[in-house]
Amino acid sequence: MPTETFEYQVEARQLLQLMIHSVYSHKDVFLRELVSNASDALDKLRLAALRDDAPDADTSDLHIEIEADKEARTLTVRDNGIGMSYDEVGRLIGTIANSGTAEFLRELREAKEAGGAEGLIGQFGVGFYSGFMAADEMTLVTRKAGEAHGTRWSSRGEGTYTLETVDQAPQGTAVTLHLKPADPDNQLHDYTAAWKIREIVKRYSDFITWPIRMVPEKGEGDDAAPEPETLNSMKALWARSRDEVSDDEYHELYKHISHDWRAPLETVRLQAEGTFEYQALLFLPEHAPHDLFTQGHLRGLQLYVKRVLIMDDCEALLPPYLRFVKGVVDAQDLSLNVSREILQQDRHIRLIQRRLTKKVLSSVKDLKANDAERYATFWREFGAVLKEGLITDTENREAICAVASFASTHGDDRPTTLQEYAERMKDGQDDIYFITGESRQSIENSPHMEAFRAKGIEVLLLTDPVDEVWVGAVGEFQGKRLRSVAKGEIDLGGDGDEKSEGEKEKQSEEYAGLLGWMKEQLGEDVKDVRLSSRLTVSPACVVSDADDLTPALENMYRAMGQEVPATKRILELNPDHLLVQGLNQAFKAREDRSNLVQSAELLHGLAVLAEGGRPKEPGRFVKLVADALERTL
Repeated sequence: MPTETFEYQVEARQLLQLMIHSVYSHKDVFLRELVSNASDALDKLRLAALRDDAPDADTSDLHIEIEADKEARTLTVRDNGIGMSYDEVGRLIGTIANSGTAEFLRELREAKEAGGAEGLIGQFGVGFYSGFMAADEMTLVTRKAGEAHGTRWSSRGEGTYTLETVDQAPQGTAVTLHLKPADPDNQLHDYTAAWKIREIVKRYSDFITWPIRMVPEKGEGDDAAPEPETLNSMKALWARSRDEVSDDEYHELYKHISHDWRAPLETVRLQAEGTFEYQALLFLPEHAPHDLFTQGHLRGLQLYVKRVLIMDDCEALLPPYLRFVKGVVDAQDLSLNVSREILQQDRHIRLIQRRLTKKVLSSVKDLKANDAERYATFWREFGAVLKEGLITDTENREAICAVASFASTHGDDRPTTLQEYAERMKDGQDDIYFITGESRQSIENSPHMEAFRAKGIEVLLLTDPVDEVWVGAVGEFQGKRLRSVAKGEIDLGGDGDEKSEGEKEKQSEEYAGLLGWMKEQLGEDVKDVRLSSRLTVSPACVVSDADDLTPALENMYRAMGQEVPATKRILELNPDHLLVQGLNQAFKAREDRSNLVQSAELLHGLAVLAEGGRPKEPGRFVKLVADALERTL
């Protein structure tokens, strides 16, 4: 086939220019990314061979080679792994940032402003293109295991790349960089220097399980070239004792696994011995990935059997609500040829999952007890996803409650736990009160909060979408019911300021006519109209019945494609508000109440707006407001 030339899309060109003219302070990471890609290719070939998916592949000496040519100023990273077909090169190499170039560009700019952009090149699947930080031109020659022909890809990073089929190519992939001149002032080193290659591999890739060999320079005359030098120790960090491994080595392993440029927030080690032996090395990231809540998010731990990688993303090892955890599990007694379906049913895998889950939650609990700052970072980044476990993991619900924290009216500076809330409850208070909403500011200003604020009763302020669900699933904590301040009737008990039962009864009789009439007029929109004991300032609010879905939960179900019938709310009126009192007097004084219908609609619309909702007919509501204002002039 002839050589074909392709153009990158506009966003891809922008990304290439950022790569080439970037402000990355550590250009050395390009070699880490290329070695990591080569290691992945070897892992995939080993796995394919185990499953008989690549019967003709040569797996006798899997390795990575690095070859430098000082005269030609080239650096080649070569592997004899799985390789790529022509179509795969076009799809995987020709398309920059498969997970979203625009999203990558946005995060790259933000990371630059924050002073750390390095590792994003790996996080978005564009590690290959980091080579342009050190090279003017890159060439890739690859042949997929089992195929007869290879593919050559080439680009100068200027908006185009070429693809052609080649007849002769060894199994695997070779990436050749035509290096830029060394510029130490800009952290651009001489990457043909053997000492520099050794330093980079030792720092970033020492733990990789495949040998990384540096091809020596050719000897002069008849002198034979020395044997290739193996640069990495290939020691599995999880199999070494803690005092043999530095934090930097753990951090580099985490970066290799996660493609994250930051060090992990916490490292968790676990070793199980006995009838079923395994080792685990887990990491809690410092920041949530951009796609943590998207359907395509890749989760799972790397699963090894006796140091052989058999699965790169084994989801069965941790529950979905711990999908942010990265790491390695090395089991001794599993089969090398095992499928995801078998793993889901495997008794040993279920035991590992239970143990790992408890260990992760225990580590978070230790963070909370001993390092408030790092715990605050963890909860800010992963609290919303961890709370999913309150819904799905009844076995560990108590442990999750112990590490969960929530914003509260008790204080603006630090969140509280359910245990701390329970210890502060007022005498005679039987319920743990909460309110859900989109932001702290909006729910703190909600009319539902007025009586609680007036009486100094603490309320949990829940602003994550998952909060709408887990409070119903958990139901109670230590015998104290979790209760929404925006649902059902609220009786906060007497403290000297409460109306007597006689006064309440008299007030009910006073407003009975207005309440019945308003219920009739607003019947399409409300289930009931009643007097409120939760309002002190606002004239009205809308609440859900005790067992009804909230509007937010209804919208959530609909967003997931589940049809739920619309639920009518209850309109509560504040009998001590002048507007409500005036409306009641006008109702009693007039036989023709047609003009009051608009006032009733306005009152209901204001109540909906006050809780962050939207009137059913915004245009009509605006007209009613305008007419009412006109009558006051």
